[in-house]
Amino acid sequence: MNKERPVLVIKLGALGDFVQALGPFNAIRKHHASRQIVLLTTPPFVSLAEASGYFDDIHAGIRPAWWQLKAILALRRWLHDLNPERVYDLQTSDRSNAYFKLFGSPRPEWSGIAANCSHPHTNPQRDSMHTIERQAEQLAMAGVEVKTDFDRNWLDADIKHFKLAKRYVLLVPGGAPHRPFKRWPHYRSLATRLVKRGITPVILGTWAERDVIDDISGACPEAVDLSNKTSLLEIAGLSRKAVAAIGNDTGPMHLIATTGCRSIVLYSSASNPKLCAQRGPHVQIIRKDQLADIEVEEVEGELTLR
Repeated sequence: MNKERPVLVIKLGALGDFVQALGPFNAIRKHHASRQIVLLTTPPFVSLAEASGYFDDIHAGIRPAWWQLKAILALRRWLHDLNPERVYDLQTSDRSNAYFKLFGSPRPEWSGIAANCSHPHTNPQRDSMHTIERQAEQLAMAGVEVKTDFDRNWLDADIKHFKLAKRYVLLVPGGAPHRPFKRWPHYRSLATRLVKRGITPVILGTWAERDVIDDISGACPEAVDLSNKTSLLEIAGLSRKAVAAIGNDTGPMHLIATTGCRSIVLYSSASNPKLCAQRGPHVQIIRKDQLADIEVEEVEGELTLR
C-alpha cells in the first residue's frame, strides 16, 4: 500500500456502538502502525477518539440528509481531498454505503457492505451476530485481527472534584425519550435500599431524563445527581471507582461495562442482548418481557458489594 495515502475509519454513532468499536479501532491502529489513520465521526465522540490515541486526525461533522446538497458536496470534497487508500466502514449503514459512492472512480479499498466494495463482509448471517463479533469478522476478512483483550486504561478521568463517598453505585435510569419501554420504573426503591446499606446512589443522565432523575431524588434525597455534569471520560472514571453500576440498555452502560465495573443491565423484550449486550469482565444481564416485572429484590440480589 502507498505509504503516503491515509487510512479512513468511519464510525458515526451512537455511544454504545462507538464503545463497541474500540476493539476494532485498536486493531486497525496496530495493523497500520506506520500509517496516518483518520476517523470520520460526529462531535459527541471526539473526546473519546482523542483520548484513545488510535487516530492521527479526527473529522467530526454533521451527518447530512439527502436534501442537504451543500453539506453532501462538502463531504464529497473532503473525502476526495483525503484520498484514502483504504476505508474501514464500521457504521455499515445505508448512509455510509452512500459515502462509498461519493468517491466516484477509482474508489479506495473498502471494508464493509457497500455494493462492489473490495473487502466485503460476506457472511449472510451478519445481522444475527453481536456487534463485536460481527465487526471482528468483517475486519478479519480484510486481513485485520481484532483482539478482545486490549488496553482500556486510557478510559479514565480525575473525579476528585465530585467529592463522592467512598462507596457508591452508579444508577443509569434513563434512555431514549421515544423508547420509554426501555426504562426500568423501580430506581427510586432501589436507591433507598442502597442508602440503608451504606451505599450512595450516584445518578447519571441528561436533561431528557429529568423526570426520572427527579423522581429518584425526591424519594431518596441522599442520592447524588450528576446528570449533565459529566463528560464521557468522567463517566469512565466514575465507573472505575464505583462499587457497581445498574442501568437500562443505554450507551453509558456500554462505556461503564467496558472499564471493568461490575454492571447490571436491565432488558425488556424490546431489545435483544444477543445482538447488542454490553460487554465487559463483570456484566450481568437481567431480562424480562416487561421491565416493570423485574423486581427490586432481584436486582439488589445480583449486587456484589465490596
